Amino acid sequence: MALVGYHSGHVGIRTTRTSGVAVTVRSVARIVESIRTTEGGGFVVRRPFPTATLDHFDPFLLLDEMGPTDAPPGEAKGAPDHPHRGFETVTYLLSGSMQHRDSAGNAGVLAPGDVQWMTAGAGVIHSEMPTPEFQQQGGRMHGFQLWVNLPSRDKMMKPRYQDVPSESIPVASTPDGLVRVKVIAGESLGARAAIDTRTPISYLHFTIAPGGTVTQAIPESFHLFAYVVRGQVTTGVDARVVNEGEMAIFVPDGESVGLSVSASATESSEILLIGGEPLQEPIARYGPFVMNTRAEIIQAVEDFRAGRFGHIAGE
Repeated sequence: MALVGYHSGHVGIRTTRTSGVAVTVRSVARIVESIRTTEGGGFVVRRPFPTATLDHFDPFLLLDEMGPTDAPPGEAKGAPDHPHRGFETVTYLLSGSMQHRDSAGNAGVLAPGDVQWMTAGAGVIHSEMPTPEFQQQGGRMHGFQLWVNLPSRDKMMKPRYQDVPSESIPVASTPDGLVRVKVIAGESLGARAAIDTRTPISYLHFTIAPGGTVTQAIPESFHLFAYVVRGQVTTGVDARVVNEGEMAIFVPDGESVGLSVSASATESSEILLIGGEPLQEPIARYGPFVMNTRAEIIQAVEDFRAGRFGHIAGE
């Protein structure tokens, strides 16, 4: 499947050196602006894809920034019971607290900095709601949900969860202390994530202080994007400036990507750098079901309507 938004005009390719070995640095193909929409029970998200201009970004299907929203007591929103089949959801919470429950009997709570990597596989019904304490007290809710497509061989695997508390997620910094990275998947600055992914994935949360710069190695085969959570970042050999809420898609023309923040910036910037090995498989998609053929989608809908996904106990 072709890389959506890719163009063949490489701009000013140069090399950098890591441990004496020359590597090429990627250029930016395009910059995508997010749209604002609502999800679940009515919470607002900022979404760079899927939109009318970018349907998906193989192997990724969706990226939503949830909030940041300041909810008064009793008014926090979440995502009530809903099904999934054929892909993975990755929930990364920056602030607030959420509880999840599912039709397989799993339950847990996400606190600030925690990650839940849910492989829906053959199918599951789950809910993601503010905890009773957060609902009662109110507060700021902010986080991300990424949908990762599963290869055809894994679409009907048994559902599983990887709940990773913040303290178990590796963190590393550059020697000058200006760049910090939280390694959710993949590796960076000598730190390697513990999460097991069904296909090769890199999910890195960088915090870069004014004047900071970092060069991140990325397999040349990866499709790669950067999403700016806060502030502004300069990236690509063409020194493109990417602002908060924008997503930079990189041309697959190099083995690394550079990120820097101007020394004149008044605050640190935060960036999600996410990449993965493209599946290059057909996609059949209908709401919360993502398969390879229309017939598989019809079967998913029939299985859900027939109650084969089960139900969440007590509901």
